Amino acid sequence: MKHTKILTGVAFALSLVVSAASAQDMAFFRIGTGGTAGTYYPIGGLLANAISNPPGSRPCDKGGSCGVPGLIASALSANGSVANINAIAGGSLESGFSQSDVATWAYTGTGIWEGKPAVDKLRAIANLYPESIHLVVSADSGINSVADLKGKRVSMDEPGSGTLVDAKIILNGYGLTEADISPEYLKPDQAADRMRDGAMDAFFFVGGYPAGAISELASQHSVKMIPITCEEAPKICEDFKFFGPDTIPGGTYDGNADDVKTLSVGAQWVTSADQPEELIYNITKALWNANTRKLLDAGHAKGKMITADTALNGVGIPLHPGAEKFYKEAGLLK
Repeated sequence: MKHTKILTGVAFALSLVVSAASAQDMAFFRIGTGGTAGTYYPIGGLLANAISNPPGSRPCDKGGSCGVPGLIASALSANGSVANINAIAGGSLESGFSQSDVATWAYTGTGIWEGKPAVDKLRAIANLYPESIHLVVSADSGINSVADLKGKRVSMDEPGSGTLVDAKIILNGYGLTEADISPEYLKPDQAADRMRDGAMDAFFFVGGYPAGAISELASQHSVKMIPITCEEAPKICEDFKFFGPDTIPGGTYDGNADDVKTLSVGAQWVTSADQPEELIYNITKALWNANTRKLLDAGHAKGKMITADTALNGVGIPLHPGAEKFYKEAGLLK
């Protein structure tokens, strides 16, 4: 009899859970990011938490999640901009992060997308923050400028990453090609491990500072940040208007007390036009909720730079209709 009562109680409890879940539609929403040692991944985790509100959660006005009711979002480690856009186009990701340059090329079928089908269904949710181009070198490598990379062992980041695209542009701007260096194609944490072991002279990384892999490396190995500027290589900024001037503040990484001038591109959250308008509207609304502001400010150094005021900066592809609807209601778009 006791067992019967227990089973009956369990069945009743399960029926309540099922009823609660069925009372609101449950949906899953993936965010493609980058490697775990970069900036995309932790920022993706923050945004996934912000927009999620699983069935049965307390409502926002009762101290619960202020995300989209019934939505379960997750940040997935991926190869970066190019890979994320390909996955969105192929339907294996609902959304992902991309550099502004890569997103524009993909949508228009130009640049690195020339000769391939344009991703004409690519849509923007928001511009997030500037991604700084890092060129990290071992302090004893003798490298003091991009031009000094000639003949050196340089990691360009992995295939499918936006960093690889920009690294090639930077080399060309300084009169070099991949044939002039000894290139490798590794994630930043792998490149940092090789540098720590004395098997890598330099590596590129495009992302928000401070980047975990570089911070960890700098705490254990003497490294230098190398400047990249339009004054030194004007062709870069003449040919590629999406680059903007940027500065990595002194003290960001151990052993680098002075500011370092560099370039940056925008990190953008993109999706497909096939995603429902109401869903993306609610996700955009949750993104700019006051509760999300607290999560971003406390969760990552780059989180403070993710603001509604800059949400439309540098967006070179159409907004998703759901996002556009929110920005118009918020007075950010006419």
